[in-house]
Amino acid sequence: MSNVLNYVTANRFYVEMESTLYASFTECKGLGVEIDTETYKEGGLNDQQRIFLKQAKFTPVTLSRGLTEDLTFWTWMENILRSTNTTKLRRNINILVFNQAGETMQCWTLIGAVPTSWKAPGLKADSNSVAIEELVLAYEGLTVTSKTGGGGAIDVKRDSYGYFI
Repeated sequence: MSNVLNYVTANRFYVEMESTLYASFTECKGLGVEIDTETYKEGGLNDQQRIFLKQAKFTPVTLSRGLTEDLTFWTWMENILRSTNTTKLRRNINILVFNQAGETMQCWTLIGAVPTSWKAPGLKADSNSVAIEELVLAYEGLTVTSKTGGGGAIDVKRDSYGYFI
């Protein structure tokens, strides 16, 4: 039995929305979560403290130097700018890393993502792709999976108040 390594092609991050790959980016920064804590010092226990966990904070994700075939991300941003109810415009976004064989090695799903910044690069006459210099996404939750086989942002349902169910 041979041990086959799945080398990850870390030079591109592919971004998927609603089960379709829309862009590839050369840089992805900010994936992370931090849980707020509250420290409580109990009387009589001088050598210990209690740590209470509070709300999670998800850091905004910045995708840089992207290429795409269409204006999907600009259209999404434009809809946010024009809408009075942005809850309906939130999307689940997969950030995927593939191995050399084209299999998904890791998938970060941003739950309830919304674009907060979109920047175009300098324009060049010899380019035939739509480029995105920087796309910043804020999001409400995060899941991480490995070797998913590709495709399909997870489907998260919301109640009438906008909370996940």
